[in-house]
Amino acid sequence: MVKHKGFPGRLPGTDFQFTIRRANPKGATAIVRRERFADRKAPDRRADAAFVACLWDYFGEEPFPRGNLDAGRLSWLIGREIVAVDDPFDAESYDAVLRLDAARARASFPEAFDGSVLA
Repeated sequence: MVKHKGFPGRLPGTDFQFTIRRANPKGATAIVRRERFADRKAPDRRADAAFVACLWDYFGEEPFPRGNLDAGRLSWLIGREIVAVDDPFDAESYDAVLRLDAARARASFPEAFDGSVLA
């Protein structure tokens, strides 16, 4: 499992996790697309925006391996702001390659790109 050194482990001051510490011996938790409804709580939306901001700062638009990134947090963004590079995509692999769709991420989370979400 690739560990993304320097990537924030969680949203500061919260329990919203961004990374995991170690690989699960039974295999990676599957990334499953989760629907985001308009009535989601503000802290949940802020965590998504902060995660997108961290992805943008760390990877930009370059492809990256899933590695130690949290499956739960990725699941809120997969298929929209985060797209699979691999074909076929293995949702249960730590080696799966993903990419941030910057245009879609800017439309969904403009605060992630202006620096205000992590301030």
